[in-house]
Amino acid sequence: MEVLVKERLSGVAEVSLSYSPKVRPSQRPTVTSAKDAYEILMGFWNLDQIELRESFCVMLLNRNLRVLGVVELSRGGISSTVADTRMIFGVALKACACSIIVAHNHPSGDLKASSADIKVTNKLVEAGRILELPVNDHLIVTREGYLSLAEEGYLD
Repeated sequence: MEVLVKERLSGVAEVSLSYSPKVRPSQRPTVTSAKDAYEILMGFWNLDQIELRESFCVMLLNRNLRVLGVVELSRGGISSTVADTRMIFGVALKACACSIIVAHNHPSGDLKASSADIKVTNKLVEAGRILELPVNDHLIVTREGYLSLAEEGYLD
């Protein structure tokens, strides 16, 4: 019986984790404010598409709030994109992040949070509590500025 199980499992894909940092820890930027996060994100964001389509990104942070990386998780259309909770936290857990900042853009340039934005934020904050991986902020970004849902009181 045990041999039969091993034979069936030999056809299953192997899962492995690796970590290949390109930057020394002391050289990684530190995020101590929404403004810091926005400036880092704008260096990452595809500015040729920021006013064309929505994208959703996650910034991965270590215990000292230094940036481990930024990952674009989805690219949508003119007025929406997907914020998949499992994908967001799957990436964060694989990167051994201690906290995250999520962000998406509004191609319209409007820096007002929609009810859907607030609902997603609440869902992510709750998932982060359960996983002991806090969501430090959710930024809505445009070429001209940002809105921090943490500063607006939505992450309490």
